[in-house]
Amino acid sequence: MVPSYNIAPSQNALVIYQKDGHHHGRYFRWGLVPSWAKDPAIGNRMINARLETVTEKPSFKGPFRRHRCLVPVSGFYEWKKQGEVKMPYYIHFHDELVYFAGLYDTWKTGEGDALHSFTILTQEANAFSKAYHDRMPVIVRDAQLLSWLDGSLVEEKRILALLDTFPNDQMGAYPVSRQVNSPAFNSPLCVERDPGIN
Repeated sequence: MVPSYNIAPSQNALVIYQKDGHHHGRYFRWGLVPSWAKDPAIGNRMINARLETVTEKPSFKGPFRRHRCLVPVSGFYEWKKQGEVKMPYYIHFHDELVYFAGLYDTWKTGEGDALHSFTILTQEANAFSKAYHDRMPVIVRDAQLLSWLDGSLVEEKRILALLDTFPNDQMGAYPVSRQVNSPAFNSPLCVERDPGIN
């Protein structure tokens, strides 16, 4: 597996999913394209799914029931206004690796070629993340990983509790280079602290 330091929508990322009772790891495109879509470009607008309404949206309610996945990450970027510009911050986890809750689907071309894609679930940010954005990815705790994948974790209140129980003191953030604004910039330098920003 080749590490990526700056994954952008429409690019591929590693996801873990369950099929026929077995767990699989595979690279899917970020930006969910529903199986019934006429144009795969719809995926550009489907990079996130709000947990609060996921069972109501036609694009997400099917995958929520049948096609769940986990997206392993060590952190993510958010932008915070500093004066007249927005500066990127790398939000990371003290456990180094966590899993975002995701949904996936498979779209087929007229020739039968398959496109596997995914979206990341979001909800209201916890106390730490609110300093950077009012939303954040849903983080699935270790004890809930299997029940998320197999679909047994379905009650919204139980899922919402996943974020509520994630410790704020297990998260950190620091400013990074504005070069992360470009998807072409993908190196360990992406996650290095920018010494010129407090």
